[in-house]
Amino acid sequence: MHIAVLTFDGFNELDSMIALGILNRVKTPGWRVTLACPTPTVTSMNGVTLLAQSTLVQACEADAILFGSGMKTREIANDAQVMSQLKLNPARQLIGSQCSGTLMLAKLGLLNEIPACTDLLTKPWVQEAGVEVLHQPFYADANVATAGGCLASQYLAAWVIARFEGLEAAKSALHYVAPVGEKEQYVDRAISNIAPYLPG
Repeated sequence: MHIAVLTFDGFNELDSMIALGILNRVKTPGWRVTLACPTPTVTSMNGVTLLAQSTLVQACEADAILFGSGMKTREIANDAQVMSQLKLNPARQLIGSQCSGTLMLAKLGLLNEIPACTDLLTKPWVQEAGVEVLHQPFYADANVATAGGCLASQYLAAWVIARFEGLEAAKSALHYVAPVGEKEQYVDRAISNIAPYLPG
C-alpha cells in the first residue's frame, strides 16, 4: 500500500507533514507513505528543504495520492510539463487535496460535477476553474476528497486510513496525535467530519 503526498517547491509544511505524520501511525506491513516531488529536493514556503522520497511518476502508481498546497500552487497548476506527468485514475486510486492542491485537482478535471473544499485564499481560483466551493473543512465523493484549512489535513489523512484500514485504525492514529486531556473530543470531532463520506 503506497500513499504519496505530492509536495512541490513553496509547499506548506503543515499540509504535507501533518498528513505524513498521521498516515505513518499505521504500522500494517507493506504500508508506505512518501513525499513525492518533481525534483530531488523541495523547499517550503518558510525555507525548510526536504528530500523527495518518490517521484511524480511513482506517485501516479500509488494506491492513494494527496496533493499538498503551497505558495506556488497556482503557478504549478498552469505548468503543462508538471501537470502532464500526473496521470491519475479515481476508479482505482484514492485522490485527495489540501487547500490550494484543490486547484490542481480542478485543473486535472477530477472535480467535474463535484463540489470541493479549499482555503479562503484559493477559493476564487477554484471557483474560476468552474468548481463549487463548500464552506466546510472536508468533503469526499467516492474516491476523491478535498480539505480546506491547514489543520484540516488531519481529516484527509484519517479518511485515507479509514478507507484502507478501517475506522478504528483512523481513530487510533488520531488519538495518538491528539492533545492530552482532549483526545476523546478531538477524535470524535475529526471522525464526525469524515464519517458521512465513508462507504456503507
